[in-house]
Amino acid sequence: MAEHTPDKENLAELRSMLAERKTALLQTIRQELLTADQEHFQDLAGHVHDVGEESVADLLMDIGFANIHRHVQEIREIEQAQKRLAEGTYGICRDCASEIALPRLKAQPTATRCYECQTRHEREFSPETD
Repeated sequence: MAEHTPDKENLAELRSMLAERKTALLQTIRQELLTADQEHFQDLAGHVHDVGEESVADLLMDIGFANIHRHVQEIREIEQAQKRLAEGTYGICRDCASEIALPRLKAQPTATRCYECQTRHEREFSPETD
């Protein structure tokens, strides 16, 4: 196999990386939910005295829930990568069907596109800035 293509040993390492990250994310979500439950809205607002304090409390709660949502999305990506591993399609670019380079997979184990296709995808679908 080519130096940049994942072999069985590399696949085992990537499988382990995915499992460890998923476990860490689940622990983080659990902790953030416990913290959110303990920090009730009233506590965050400090028994709201004005609209500004209420806005800060709303923002803090929204940030917490946005982080949890981001973690859940990453868990979904990990589960999809684990499914591809089980099916034998892991490391194959979804756009061009070429192999995704090992260094890319180690940096981003949930990658679904090779570097070239991901770059093209980001250019095509990123918001234009003037």
